[in-house]
Amino acid sequence: MTQRGNRRELLADAATEVLARDGGRGLTHRAIDREARVPEGTTKNYYPTRNALFEAIAHHLAERHVAALEALCAHIPDDVCPDDVTALYAAMLRRMSGNARSQFLALFELHLEAVRNAEVRAMLGAISRASVDTAVQLHAAVGRGISRRGAGLLDAGMLGVALSSLSLPGELVDELGFDDADGITRALLTLGATCDEPALEVLRDWAG
Repeated sequence: MTQRGNRRELLADAATEVLARDGGRGLTHRAIDREARVPEGTTKNYYPTRNALFEAIAHHLAERHVAALEALCAHIPDDVCPDDVTALYAAMLRRMSGNARSQFLALFELHLEAVRNAEVRAMLGAISRASVDTAVQLHAAVGRGISRRGAGLLDAGMLGVALSSLSLPGELVDELGFDDADGITRALLTLGATCDEPALEVLRDWAG
C-alpha cells in the first residue's frame, strides 16, 4: 500500500510537471490525477483547493532546493578554487534549461502566483535565501568575499538568464549569448562580487 507521505510526494511531483507543461490555468485536480496515474479525486482529497495545489508545489520545490544546497555546503572540498565555483554555477545554469527544465518552468509560474499568495511567497523566499547563503559560503571557501546583496544579484541574474533561455526565440538567445553558460556565469559572478563598488553608483544613478 502506498504510504500517505509517498502519495503526497507523488502528487507534488505530478503537479510540478502539470504546472510546467500547462501553466497555472492548466493546473487542475483532474490533470494531476492523470499525470500521477491515480484514481480521479485523489488529488482533491489531499489538496482541496487551487491555493493548496500551488502551495504544495512551492513546499515541494523549496524542500528539495534547500536540502540540495545544504548538502552542497556541507561537502565543500578543502582544495576548492575559484574555477570550481565558476564551473559549478555554469553547470547550474545549464541544468535550469536542461534536465531541470520542468522544475524551473514551474518555479517561474510560482513567482507569478506569489504576488497573490503569501505562503508561496514565503517558500520562494526560502529558496532565494538558501541560494544567497550558498553563494556567500562558496565565495568564502575560495577566499573571495561577496555581500548578501551581491549574492542576491547573482541569484536573480541566474534566474533571469534561465527564464530568457526558456522563453525567448532561440535565435535571440543565441544572438544575446545566453547559450554561453560559461561566459554568462563569469559575468554574473563578476557583477555579484563588484555590485558594492563605487563605480556602479553611476549606473544606479542613470537607472534612477
